[in-house]
Amino acid sequence: MLGSIYLRKDGRYEGRITVGKNEDGKRIYHAFFGRTAEEVTQKMAVFTENQSTDTCSELTFRDIFLQWETSIQSRIKESTLANYRMKAEKHLLPEFGNVNIHNISPNSIRHFAQEKQDTHLSNRYITDILVLMKTILKFAFSKYCIRNPMNEVAMPKRIRSEVSLLSTKQQVKLERYLAEHHDLTTLGIALVKVTGLRIGELCALQWRDIDLKKRTLTVRKTIQRICCKNGERKTKLIITDPKSTSSCRVIPIPDAIIKFLREFEGKPDEYLLSGTDKPVEPRTMQNRFVRILKNVKLPSVHFHALRHMFASNCIRAGFDIKSLSEILGHSSVEITLNIYVHSTFEQKAKYMNRLKMRF
Repeated sequence: MLGSIYLRKDGRYEGRITVGKNEDGKRIYHAFFGRTAEEVTQKMAVFTENQSTDTCSELTFRDIFLQWETSIQSRIKESTLANYRMKAEKHLLPEFGNVNIHNISPNSIRHFAQEKQDTHLSNRYITDILVLMKTILKFAFSKYCIRNPMNEVAMPKRIRSEVSLLSTKQQVKLERYLAEHHDLTTLGIALVKVTGLRIGELCALQWRDIDLKKRTLTVRKTIQRICCKNGERKTKLIITDPKSTSSCRVIPIPDAIIKFLREFEGKPDEYLLSGTDKPVEPRTMQNRFVRILKNVKLPSVHFHALRHMFASNCIRAGFDIKSLSEILGHSSVEITLNIYVHSTFEQKAKYMNRLKMRF
């Protein structure tokens, strides 16, 4: 059903809703009149609510989710669909799956969000879940004219959590270890240290992607483990296109790592981290990285911290933000500045002391 409201010549407002089509294919309208646009809007809302209740009174949230899932699965990446399914099956369906779609209220959604906060999920993750729910309910509105209760729900305020990084001295200690222990794992860590690759991009890297003559590295693929909907396996490893168009990029390889790369250069079809035609998956690389940190007696940080450290080091080295953003594969410089650039207190103090004044 489509609705529109306009002011008539007689001073009244008129609204129309499409309720079907005649034998000739022309739309059939139901008209509403009122002294104000708000009055007409309210009459149309009541009519729409009654109509939707009559046509889909038995639909549950699970029914709507399954219809929505079918409508999008040919248009999005397999990994994205798997992510939606995981969030729905783990969070939304246990709470709302068997609830009649008309009985989901703004208060029930707010209560759900509060329960998730009480389990110490981050506000950012809870927002992702609610955005998914809003999308599903928006589909229900577009197909059945069912009121979307998410329109009355405010998203939790996102609180940016600080990423644990290694200090400058700790990074030097790690670099010394990488220089003294040459193997495919340390090569991968060193490469991320000087290029800022994502762990999935690193694991999907083949020697065909590295041109040592031109000294370039081309990011074409990423690898990740996703949940399976059918079959005996619960998860599977997939190699797919990077997360966005801007993630496909060519990165200049710095001189500092050329010799290290040449030491292990393999055949075009071989993966850099394994030296074979089978890739190393991200969680394996993360575990290897943690073991190295433990061996060097450094604090445990996530592999993704290497990307953050690379970005911050580039800023300190004088990179312009546009070039750095493209090297990292970001769609905008704002992402680079807001998420990946970290300054130390010492760095801030150094900048502040540049203010030359006398009092």
